Amino acid sequence: MLQGKAALITGSATGIGRSIALRLAEAGADVVINYSRSEKEARETQADAERFGVRTLLYKADVGDDQQIREMVQAAIDKFGRLDILVNNAGMTNFVEHADLEGLKEEYWDNAFNVNVKGMFFCCRAAAPELKKNKGCIVNITSIAGMTGLGSSIAYAASKAAAISVTKSLARVLAPEVRVNSVAPGVVDTRWVKGQEDHIQRLADGTPLGRVAAPEDVSEVAYSLITSAGFVTGQTIIVDGGMFI
Repeated sequence: MLQGKAALITGSATGIGRSIALRLAEAGADVVINYSRSEKEARETQADAERFGVRTLLYKADVGDDQQIREMVQAAIDKFGRLDILVNNAGMTNFVEHADLEGLKEEYWDNAFNVNVKGMFFCCRAAAPELKKNKGCIVNITSIAGMTGLGSSIAYAASKAAAISVTKSLARVLAPEVRVNSVAPGVVDTRWVKGQEDHIQRLADGTPLGRVAAPEDVSEVAYSLITSAGFVTGQTIIVDGGMFI
């Protein structure tokens, strides 16, 4: 379905990003595997994507750095001759109890907003001309925390609320050529939540579907927004098993 298309997925070495990269590769898209620290895992994701017979580009870049992002986007265009899909998955948090106001250091605010908001915007801005030319699309991985105010920290929740707002703004200014949507997962079983198994089980028990999300639950929704939602833009799709009905 995506043969001849090219996709850039930030933070795609592990977890949700890896699942999205492999889902797009399975559909025939050439993919950029972006990472900042997890080179070993990124190379494994690259190898798994290439098993689908697509071309890949492994690229280390910090999404909070505008120049690195511009260079990555250009490298993708140079490699594949085009860019059609951008998935902003890279995320950052520091775990701080919400009641611990003094524990929420200024640097934690900077960390969250640099990656989750500014970095997402930098990627969209850098890719926009090529995406408009190819009538492409953007999917931003946000979070249910941006709607509930819950999550790993107050700063993280605020950053994801801002990311949802930026999604709406970009959907307006990049239309009609480019659709921009977001996917807002609840708790997802990735390495972010390792060591919190008891807490995760309690959350699962309180969810109508009786479990937390797997990365594939999120990637399938992202994939549907890319391939099957041609008249949907500016929307945020919640993937939380009904936790916050």
